[in-house]
Amino acid sequence: MKRFEPNLLLAVTTGCALLLVVLTTVIYGPPVALLRNPLLAIICAGGFVLLNPMMLRMMKIAPRPPLIHADSRGTAAWATAFPMLVIAAAAVPVFWPGPDYGILVLIASVWFGATVESALKANRHAG
Repeated sequence: MKRFEPNLLLAVTTGCALLLVVLTTVIYGPPVALLRNPLLAIICAGGFVLLNPMMLRMMKIAPRPPLIHADSRGTAAWATAFPMLVIAAAAVPVFWPGPDYGILVLIASVWFGATVESALKANRHAG
């Protein structure tokens, strides 16, 4: 392996940030979050990866390129916003404990799904 694929690294870092969001919402949220938030993260991220290509075809939207690609140098800088915003979302339950933050898990899961989809697209184009 000559170099790491940037889209794969983006998916891994966003996945770690999603794990942090799930942990903070479980620790600092209501007891119902213990089981629901991890399941919500898995179902939403997996659903996005599996169902988004079908939705794009049904809506006749042209396939998008991976989030980070060599044609545009600025894409790498903009793509770093995904894990940074997810990490920022993980800090919210720490500073304001108590409420149910399931929506944070949902949003972070969809963003993680977008990075996984991007890594899969980059892998298809490379090989």
